[in-house]
Amino acid sequence: MATSEGEGSESLDSMVEEITQVPHTRRSKVWEHYEPNLIIVDGDLKAVCKYCGVQLQTKFGTSSLRSHIADSCRSIEDVCRKRFLSTMKSKREAFFVFDLKVCRELMVKFCIHAEIPFLKFKDPYLQPWIDSMQPAFQLIGRHTIRDDAKKMYEGMKKDIEVELQNLDSRICLTSDMWTSSQSLGYMSITAHYINEEFNYKKKIISFKEIKYPHTGYAIEEAIVGCLTEWGIRGKLFTLTLDNASNNTCACEELIKYHKHELLLEGQHLHVRCCAHILNILVQDGMKIIHGAIDKIHELLKHVDSSPARLQDFNTIATRMGLSTKNGIYLDVPTRWNSTWKMLVEALKYKSVLDSYVGQKLEISPSEQEWKKAEAICEFLKVFEELTLTVSAHRKPTAHKFLPVVLCIRHALKDPGWQTHDVLKELAVVMQTKLDKYWDPEEKENEEPNRRRKSKEIELNVALVIATFLDPRRKEDYLYFFYSKVPSNEELVSRQVDIALDWVKKYVKEYELLAASSTAFSTPPSHGNTTIGSPIAGKRKLEEEFAQYKSRRRSRVHKSELDTYLDESCEEDTLDFDVLGWWKKSAVKFPILSAMARDFLAIPLSTVASESAFSCGGTILGDTRSSLAPEMLQALVCAKDWLFIPKGDEGIANDKDIKDRYSRDSAIS
Repeated sequence: MATSEGEGSESLDSMVEEITQVPHTRRSKVWEHYEPNLIIVDGDLKAVCKYCGVQLQTKFGTSSLRSHIADSCRSIEDVCRKRFLSTMKSKREAFFVFDLKVCRELMVKFCIHAEIPFLKFKDPYLQPWIDSMQPAFQLIGRHTIRDDAKKMYEGMKKDIEVELQNLDSRICLTSDMWTSSQSLGYMSITAHYINEEFNYKKKIISFKEIKYPHTGYAIEEAIVGCLTEWGIRGKLFTLTLDNASNNTCACEELIKYHKHELLLEGQHLHVRCCAHILNILVQDGMKIIHGAIDKIHELLKHVDSSPARLQDFNTIATRMGLSTKNGIYLDVPTRWNSTWKMLVEALKYKSVLDSYVGQKLEISPSEQEWKKAEAICEFLKVFEELTLTVSAHRKPTAHKFLPVVLCIRHALKDPGWQTHDVLKELAVVMQTKLDKYWDPEEKENEEPNRRRKSKEIELNVALVIATFLDPRRKEDYLYFFYSKVPSNEELVSRQVDIALDWVKKYVKEYELLAASSTAFSTPPSHGNTTIGSPIAGKRKLEEEFAQYKSRRRSRVHKSELDTYLDESCEEDTLDFDVLGWWKKSAVKFPILSAMARDFLAIPLSTVASESAFSCGGTILGDTRSSLAPEMLQALVCAKDWLFIPKGDEGIANDKDIKDRYSRDSAIS
C-alpha cells in the first residue's frame, strides 16, 4: 500500500513538473504580466502575478488575469497598467459589453477634437460602416450631434468653472483679436495658471464675437465680462497683449475701474507680447534688404504660379541632385520668420533658381543681394530660436524673459556676429527698436520735445521677479543682467535694489493674503472641555506658549526671503524642472512658492490665443461658413479642453475602456 502511495506521489510530481514546464501558446498580452510557469494549487492550475504574487485561476480563460492587472493589482506601476489598458481597447474581446451612452459620448468627443463637420453624418456610407462593427448603434442626426456637442461643452465648462473658482492662486490671461471668413470680429481669451500640484494649465475660456469698432473700451468691457461670467474677477494677475494702442487703453481702463481687485492695484498688469516685439524688431531690420527679399519672393511666386513652371524647376533640381518640390514656400509679409524660412529655402535652391532664370529670362537677385540674404539668414536663426522659446504656451516661460533679452542684446552688439556691412546696419536698426520696448535703464530725455517713454513699454518688473524666482538664478542673475546694460556699477545696484523692493512688496502682500486665508479657514478649537476646568486651563497656556514661541522665532530666525537668498543657486541642467523644485520646496517656502505659482504662470506671448484663431479658421472652413458664433465658441473651447499631452493619447479613456469588460473576482 505504501509503495502504491509513493508511486502515486512520484507520478503527481512528475505531472506537475511536466505541466509547469510545457510552453503554452499564449497570444494574449496579459501573459506578459505573469510568471512564465503555472503552478498547481489544490489540483488547479494558477498563474502568478509578477508584481504582487497573487495566484489566479486560468481554468476559464484570462478574464480574471486581465481584471487583476487592469484594476486590482496594487504593486504594478501606473505606466505598465496604462500601457496594458491601451492594448485592451484595440481587441474585440469576447467579454466586450457595448454601451450606447459611452459610444455616443466618445463619438461627440471625436467630432469636436477632429473638427468633423456635422454634415458628414449624412454621408450614405457612414451607417453601413458602423453596422459592420456594431449593428446595435444607429447614427443620430446632425442636429442632435450639434446639440450633444453643445451639451458637452456646457458640462466641461461647469467643471472648469469649479476648478478656477476654487483655485488658490492667481490667473494670467492672454487675448487677441481675429476677423473670421464671415467678416466677423472675434476675441479670444485664454487663462494660464498653475494648480496646487504645480502643473501648468492653459484653457481657452472665451471665443466671442466682438462688435466693431474694437476700441480699448470695448476690449476692457469684454475682458471684464468674461471674468464676471467665470466668477474669477478677484483672481486676475496679468494680461498679456500685443502692442496695439487699443490694448494699452484697455489695460488702463481695467486698472482705473478695477484696481481694488488686482494685486498691488495692477502695477504690473500689462505684459507686452514678446513674440510680437521680436517680430517688430526683425521686420524693421529686414527693411534694409527689402529689395532683395522682394525679388526672391517674386521669383518663387513665378515658379509656383503654374504646374508647368514647377515641373521645369523640378527637372533642373533633379539634374543638380536636389529633391523635387510639390510646392514653393512663400512668406507672409507680417511674419518675419516666414520670410526667413523662405530665404533659407531659396538659398538651398539658389543654383536651381539661377539656371531657371537663365532659361526663362526672369528678373532675379544679383550676386550681392544673394550674399546679403545669406548673411541675414545666419543672423536671424538666433531670433527664430528665441521666438520659439517665448511662444511656448503649455509650460512656464516667464522665468526665461531676462535671458532672452540678454541673448538679443548680445546678438546685436557682438562683433563676432557682424561679419558683413549689412549685418552692422541691421543691428543698429534693431537695437534702436529694442531700446524702445526693453531698455531696463531709466534715462532722462535728451531731447526736450521727445515724449518720455510710457510706463507700459518699460521692462515689466513682474517678469524680472519671475526670473528671480528661478532657483538657478535668484539675485545673482539680476546683478548679471543689469551689469550688461548700464554704464556704471552704481546704476546696477540701483536697478537690483528696485527689483528687490518690488519682491518685498509682493512678499508682504502674499503674507497678508495667507494670514487672512488662515484666519477664516482655521478657527480655534477648544473641544468639549468646560470653562474653568484644569484641562482647559492647561490647553490655553499651551496655546499661548506656542504663539509666544512662534513670535519669538520670527524675530530671531531669518525671513523666508532671506533664507531663499542665502541658499546657493541650483545647478543649471537641461532637464531642470522649475515647477518641480517649487513643489518640493513649498513647505519650506510657503509664501515664495505661492508667488512662484503666480509669476511663473505669466505667458510671454499671445500665441495661445492666436492658436485659437487657427483652430477657429479650420473649424469654419468652406463647408461650415454659416456656423453661429455661439457654436463656434463651443467647438473651439471644447477642443482646447479635450487636449491630451503627447504620450497620453492611448490612455485618454481608460475608465471607458475598463467599463466595457466584465470583471472576474476569482482571486485566491
